[in-house]
Order: sequence, then structure tokens, then C-alpha cells
Amino acid sequence: MNVKVLGISTSPRQNSNSDLLLCQALAGAESAGAEIEYIRLRDLDIAPCIECNSCYKRGACVVEDDYQMLSSKMLEADRLIFATPIFFMTVCAQAKALIDRCQCLWAHKYVLKKPLITTGRDRRAMVIAVGGTKSKKMFDSIRLTAKYFLDVLEMNYAANLFVNKIDDPGRIKQHPSAMNEAFRLGRELAATDVPPPEKPVSVELV
Repeated sequence: MNVKVLGISTSPRQNSNSDLLLCQALAGAESAGAEIEYIRLRDLDIAPCIECNSCYKRGACVVEDDYQMLSSKMLEADRLIFATPIFFMTVCAQAKALIDRCQCLWAHKYVLKKPLITTGRDRRAMVIAVGGTKSKKMFDSIRLTAKYFLDVLEMNYAANLFVNKIDDPGRIKQHPSAMNEAFRLGRELAATDVPPPEKPVSVELV
């Protein structure tokens, strides 16, 4: 059975750098024989969490929109590639809205103590983030947010691709090493013949 790889682009703009890297990573996964699916959050209707805490009793979100469809896809996938631009040193608003809506999965798992997925599945994730400043702390928040987001999804945090000093739309195309690394990491993510890493493989480029 083919590995199912879901790529989620969270950038709000066309021709974004994080999106282009995501497409390269998905191409790498596909070259390894994976079945890929690409989703852009800006095409979906995902409202912010309203913190009603209904999920503490139901284990599901009462806000009905495209979140239900996307959360099902995230739980069904064997691999996830999550791509975001960096806004104010963290994920963009679209990415944060999706992550916050996963509070219902946290409640399902930790409050109601019900299983989310079939135990024993090999599920892994990769995070792509692109920023435009020179700060050495740019990716600290991304790492921490991704750690707890992927814990809720019951996915092994396998890899990061972080690129800074890239801002103008499409400029990442002039950074061949970043494009090559995205392809390589995507291909490696789809592998099933090697165990998941104990900590994320991290590639950080300028």
C-alpha cells in the first residue's frame, strides 16, 4: 500500500516561497512512490477556535466549516508536510487558526482519553517555514508550536526545512539549495524502510 502524504500550504498569498518549497517536497515524496495530496488553506473556510470548550464533552468541534474535512485528512494521512511563512516570529494567521481548531483533538485524546487513530501506525511529519528577517531566533516558536501540534496528531516530528532572508514572492526559486533540500527531505519522509528519527532532522538555510 502506498504511503499517503498530505501537504498543507498555509500561506495567504499566490506564488509564496513556503508554498513552492512544499510543492518540491511533495514532488520528492511522489518520486519515492507516495500518493500525494496538496491543500491550500486560503481556498478553505476555517474559522478561529471560539473556546466554547464543547469539545471537552464531545471530543469534536461544534463550529461547522472545512475544518472537519481537513482534520479527517490529517488523521488519515501517513505523512504530513506543513508549510508556513513566518509572521511576527511565528506561523501565519491561517496556520494558527487550523492549529487552534485542533484543540478538539487534544480534548478527544487527553480529556476524554479516546484513541484518535489506529495504534501502531507509522506517521511522520515535516515542517517548512520561510522568513524574511535576519533574526537567529526566527524559528524557535515554529519548533515549539509544531512539537505540540504534531503530538496531538500523533505524528513523529521527523524533519524541518527552515529558510530565512527570503521575502519577495517566488524568490525561493533563486535558492537552488533550498529547492533541492525540499525535494530530498520530502523523498526521505515518504520512506518506510528506515525508522523515524529520535529528534527532527533540521535543515536551516540562509
